[in-house]
Amino acid sequence: MPFLLIDFPVFNPVAVSLGPIVIRWYALAYIVGIVLGWIYARSLIKKERLWGGPAPITLPQLDDFILWVTIGIIVGGRTGYVLFYNLPFFIEHPAEILELWKGGMSFHGGFLGCVAAVMWFARRNNISILSLGDITTVVAPIGLFLGRLANFINSELWGRPAEASLPWAMIFPNGGPLPRHPSQLYEAGLEGIVLFAILAVMIRMGALRRPGLILGSFIAIYGIARIIGEHFREPDPQLGFLWGGLTMGMLLSVPMIIVGAIIIVAAVRRRANGPAPDSVTSSVQGQP
Repeated sequence: MPFLLIDFPVFNPVAVSLGPIVIRWYALAYIVGIVLGWIYARSLIKKERLWGGPAPITLPQLDDFILWVTIGIIVGGRTGYVLFYNLPFFIEHPAEILELWKGGMSFHGGFLGCVAAVMWFARRNNISILSLGDITTVVAPIGLFLGRLANFINSELWGRPAEASLPWAMIFPNGGPLPRHPSQLYEAGLEGIVLFAILAVMIRMGALRRPGLILGSFIAIYGIARIIGEHFREPDPQLGFLWGGLTMGMLLSVPMIIVGAIIIVAAVRRRANGPAPDSVTSSVQGQP
């Protein structure tokens, strides 16, 4: 074995086991991600200067919305995986659609589930859909980061073969004898840390005062980050590579970039809410 090659540190897939109660790392990532996102969203809603006035959603409304968005993530994520990634299998084994503990969630499906939850909740509570979308997506990188770490811990969705000389190349226990990119960690960095940092800076610059700007930026930047990550990630075995070496993750991300760019342009052209905070630059304020 080359000196620099790293053996994958095998983890127990079960994070917590208390008698009949078993919580796996992937489920724990969802739980912790939602809780941390809820805490972060509450802190943003309390800061009126970020919104140019009172936030368009109250704290009690946010607390109620958490259940809606959680259902949207789970139902949408599972439905997306079934439709986009493994439909023939689930047609033959429909009962396994409900067996979430076996894995199989699609971000793109989960995102569409979130969109449905945002639109439904916003209309029922007379809240701006764009502003609710902003507060939802600004916290999403937290869950994405934890979810990718759970993928790594579970030794799933590993990367494409890499040169053994790559210092951080790993041999995954279920990935054959070849050294591979730890693509889960690449995606955790891009979709989690980098995306969170960009959106946090935008908020400091007054982006929440333009409904839809955070939402559009999240959609577009995630699409770009996902396409970059897919270059290092081994495609799902039941799909493999599609046309021209593309993967399903790449194809599903292209519309996100287009839609995100459209929302960004519309948000920038829209009049900003209230007085700008001191940290807002002239470009965000719309001043020369």
